[in-house]
Amino acid sequence: MVSPLAATPNPFRGVVVNTAELPIDPDEFATRLDASIAEWRDAGYEVGWVDIPIGLASHVPIAVQRGFGYHHADGDGITATLTLVPGSFIPSYATHYVGAGGVVVNDRNELLVVCERYRIDNRPPFYKLPGGALEPGENIVDSIVREVLEETGIEAEFQALACFRHWHGYRYGKSDIYFVCRLKALTQQIKMGETEIEECLWMPVNDFMADDDISPF
Repeated sequence: MVSPLAATPNPFRGVVVNTAELPIDPDEFATRLDASIAEWRDAGYEVGWVDIPIGLASHVPIAVQRGFGYHHADGDGITATLTLVPGSFIPSYATHYVGAGGVVVNDRNELLVVCERYRIDNRPPFYKLPGGALEPGENIVDSIVREVLEETGIEAEFQALACFRHWHGYRYGKSDIYFVCRLKALTQQIKMGETEIEECLWMPVNDFMADDDISPF
């Protein structure tokens, strides 16, 4: 008798194959996957989930032949799903990026601004707040302090969340949420990160408020 793949139920009437116990041999994977699907249907599960690491890429067409579809992919492999009950809900993969920009003001009432080295659509140079995307598992507060330091060399202390904006049609068709944070400068000497930044300077706040060539984003 063929043993099904090791799997664990999730709270939503789904069943998730244990990746660490996937057989290496493609033929064994195919045979045991067939046995698993039959068992899942009998048990009344609604969705089957399997993560296939890139080292077992030969398993992907086998799963696709049995009705699995791609849910998402990353650098380590793909996640695929099989609808066992028609109409079953499968949550979408991540739909948003999250970023943060810093309003960094020093004791002279000057605002820290940067001009990015690489600009969308070859736009002419313009000044903006230092900032960027959050890294996986990173908090907004930690992210903006890190981004300011990496781009400008300025050490800063988070004070408050000022505002945020929600924008659709960003990278790869995803949406973007961008938080603007107020920070206090702890140092003054700029040490520009030349990889991403073309120019960095302290600008009097009054000039910032009157300049149309400055963007918070």
